Amino acid sequence: MTISFEGRVAIVTGAGGGLGRAYALELARRGAKVVVNDLGGARDGTGHSDAALKVVEEIAAAGGEAISNGASVTEYEQMVELVAQTKAKWGGVHVLINNAGILRDKSFTKMTPEDFELVVKVHLLGSANATKAVWDLMREQAYGRILMTASSTGLFGNFGQANYGAAKLGLAGLTKTLYLEGAKYNVRVNTLAPVAATRMTEDILPEEAFKLFAPENVVPAALYLVSEDAPTNAIVGAGAGAFHSAFVTMNKPVVLPPAERTVEGFAEQWGAISARGAETTPGSGAEQSQAILAALQAAGSI
Repeated sequence: MTISFEGRVAIVTGAGGGLGRAYALELARRGAKVVVNDLGGARDGTGHSDAALKVVEEIAAAGGEAISNGASVTEYEQMVELVAQTKAKWGGVHVLINNAGILRDKSFTKMTPEDFELVVKVHLLGSANATKAVWDLMREQAYGRILMTASSTGLFGNFGQANYGAAKLGLAGLTKTLYLEGAKYNVRVNTLAPVAATRMTEDILPEEAFKLFAPENVVPAALYLVSEDAPTNAIVGAGAGAFHSAFVTMNKPVVLPPAERTVEGFAEQWGAISARGAETTPGSGAEQSQAILAALQAAGSI
């Protein structure tokens, strides 16, 4: 079965190069009309360029349809205008891939508050701005596919990227609420944690790995997660043609008797409280509370 995006309109932020460009090209090849959004700056967020226009030219040369847009994801009103212009031109927006990002890597001791704030502003608030701008339209259409770009740094940590990791795990958390709020409107929201050789990683990955981790190897996961039959609330890692899922899990609650609900009592049970195995993957925050209540009932505490 061929997965098609005929009749769909997609916005890809940060699509002037790297992963975003690869997504935009393949979406267009599969029939989508694509808005190539890119501020065009350097990877630290400074400057401008005509990167988006070059990608539009590539799409047009291949027979696809696309327009360029230089709006900044950090400015909500610019995102609102982007969505309004897209709807006016093509009638709707069916796919949003939040891909725009910058890096300001430093160890936390050397990182300034400004470095921290800007990275969170672009990745987390920028994705929230773009998503908010398109959210009501997708609900009205009863169709929407949204992809957040997280990172292994957000899921698992990485030295020198406290700002990036905080923003990226925040995006996974944003997905986990939006998938619930979008469910009855056929708006599906997923999280992708890509590893790719791009301008963002060119001096991080060695040359051999840089070739192996071509952005095109992430495209299959990204496009499936915004396709008509996409799942929702998935966290998927992708790189070099290898793909995996990641999960936020909880183990079975350990109930301390009233007399042992002390710091010392907790310390004595830390081994059991921190044990892996028999884990579940809650579908919402409420399920954590339900698991705790169930454990209390089983222990005869309520």
